[in-house]
Amino acid sequence: MKVLKKRWKKILPFLKKRRKYFVAIIPALLIGSIVFITLLDNVRSDTYDIQRFAVAEETIRSPITIENTQETDQRIREAVDAVPDRYSISEEVTEERLNYINEIFDAVLTIKSEGDEDGSENIYQEEAVELRSLLSEEISSEISEEVFISMLQQPEAALEEVDTIFSQSLESVLEQGIRAENIQSGITTIERDLAYLDVNEELLEILMDLADFAVVENSFFDYEATAQEKKEAATLVDPVVIRAGETIVREGQTITNEIYEQLELVGVLSQEGNMYPVLALGFLAAVIAYFFGMECLQIAKDKDWSILPITATVFLSALAIFVMKIQSFFFDQSNALYLVTPMAAIAILLKVLISDRSAVRLSILYAVLSAFMFNSYIPGMLHVEAAIYLLFSQLAAIMLMKKLSDRLVILKTAIGLILIHSAVIISFLFLSFEKYTWSGVFLYLGFGIAAACLSAILAIGLLPVFESFLGILTDMKLLQLSNPNQPLLKRLLVETPGTYHHSVMVANISETACEAVGANGLLARVGAYYHDIGKTVRPGFFIENQMPNKNPHDKLPPKESADIIIRHTTDGANLLKAHKMPKEIIDIAKQHHSNSLVQYFYMKAKELDPETDEADFRYPGPKPETKETAIVCICDSVEPAVRSLQDPTSETIDSIVSSIISSKISDGQLDNSPLTLKELKIIQHTVCDSLKGIFHSRIQYPKKEGEK
Repeated sequence: MKVLKKRWKKILPFLKKRRKYFVAIIPALLIGSIVFITLLDNVRSDTYDIQRFAVAEETIRSPITIENTQETDQRIREAVDAVPDRYSISEEVTEERLNYINEIFDAVLTIKSEGDEDGSENIYQEEAVELRSLLSEEISSEISEEVFISMLQQPEAALEEVDTIFSQSLESVLEQGIRAENIQSGITTIERDLAYLDVNEELLEILMDLADFAVVENSFFDYEATAQEKKEAATLVDPVVIRAGETIVREGQTITNEIYEQLELVGVLSQEGNMYPVLALGFLAAVIAYFFGMECLQIAKDKDWSILPITATVFLSALAIFVMKIQSFFFDQSNALYLVTPMAAIAILLKVLISDRSAVRLSILYAVLSAFMFNSYIPGMLHVEAAIYLLFSQLAAIMLMKKLSDRLVILKTAIGLILIHSAVIISFLFLSFEKYTWSGVFLYLGFGIAAACLSAILAIGLLPVFESFLGILTDMKLLQLSNPNQPLLKRLLVETPGTYHHSVMVANISETACEAVGANGLLARVGAYYHDIGKTVRPGFFIENQMPNKNPHDKLPPKESADIIIRHTTDGANLLKAHKMPKEIIDIAKQHHSNSLVQYFYMKAKELDPETDEADFRYPGPKPETKETAIVCICDSVEPAVRSLQDPTSETIDSIVSSIISSKISDGQLDNSPLTLKELKIIQHTVCDSLKGIFHSRIQYPKKEGEK
């Protein structure tokens, strides 16, 4: 035990030095745990123990997006096999065969023009020999002498006529490409073209012999073109992808071998890969927790390390997560119920209770979480539309929410939200490729309108809860407390009208000074209204409420008078506590005199007893601990001092304000406040300007004759 006590004594100072960081660590761990637990079933897929050719007991969807490489390879093979062989037509062969035919006809016509029209059979044989000598060797070797003799026997006009037609038909056939297996079909095509010629049978036979000679293979297999075509066909095949959320097998369907392989591919038949999403969720929760913790740390610094704003932030964040989780139970891909989620209410409450900055930053975190939350419980899928919609909804609420003067401001914000929601929803619908009916469009718009209305109702309903149970002071609460019909203010006005006027003056000056240094001007104003409420206990003992020549202090010893004056701070604090006023207002009432000296009665007591203890004539404090309280403390001293001047000028006002602030600094009354010297200088100038506007010199109007 002694060892443990020694260790604890060593650890305790370490923890005390770092206790401020626990306001970030504990909320971060709490929110991180909530995120992990609520998102666990959104990222972790179920596994199944099923066999081939069994009947599926439930519909199974893919938890991931993955390529089915086996199916993709099969489709590539089919596409490649479907590509026909590519052939290239040889222009050289085509031109060569056409030239041969032209050469034959030209040579025959030339010999006939030089020879005798009525020649004998011997003459035709001699001409045929001559013709052979004129023609190319390939022509002579492949065409028989009988064909040449028959051509020489034909009329010249008939030869000229069929020459053109035959050449055109041959050219057409060769240009289409002749492969070895379809040479005969090319010849048949020419035969069909020549069938309608008005020529004798002998000439047709000659032309068919020439066709047999001229039609040869001129289309050859092109390996490079075929390979390129097959390659392009393979690249055009889209990968076969199983999308996250895609139905693989429906309830009651037989699990074929193909379906079983798909189930195996997406990992729903094995427990091995099911832990990776859980690990990833752990990392995500850690990142969310880190950013949330950093924001809580910043909030704590801004709010003087108060635990109440941190509590509100944690509660609202947990509420946002649970609202989205509950909403996700009713959401699936067939509806758009995420549009009804009232996340704007959380953003409004964060802005009112904490700050604009925190509301924006946390709204981004909530939007990120919504992408996972509304994934229809399909692991690996993110609902980006939900994230974008809820982010716009929250940011719009923060921007539309102006200074909170009454609860109607929230309703006005809801009207703006309706317009923003409608714009985002219509954008989603028009940007999608799906077709929507008008009834569907109006249904989605109705969801957006419902979300705006729900957000306003939740914000209005939850705001008093935070104000009451968590004790968080909002602008709306301050505005309610500043109403002159508040019981304490009515009492102040009726019983101590002089104090009431003084409080109003201090409130005006304090608010202006606070706004000049970035403090809460509304808090200072309301605090100034109530800071002297303790004077209502004994109103006649304070000079601003006394009738002329009636000062009860004249009959009291200085110590007793000082006690009555000093007691108004504690009396005021007790009155405010009895009426359940916010702590910030009570603090201003207790601290607005700091531990200053009641100098008038101290000096009177000093005259009677030189041994008088100064501590007996000082206020109990505590010293101002916030900027607002310190500014009210300064303005409470400055306002009556300037009001007491017979002829206030700019110089005298500057001098009095400067001396009062300097005396408070030298007396240590502002030691606990966070005000810097630079801010005190700004406050001094601002207070002087305000007082000069209030106590400015007035024109002396001339008197009429006879007036004294």
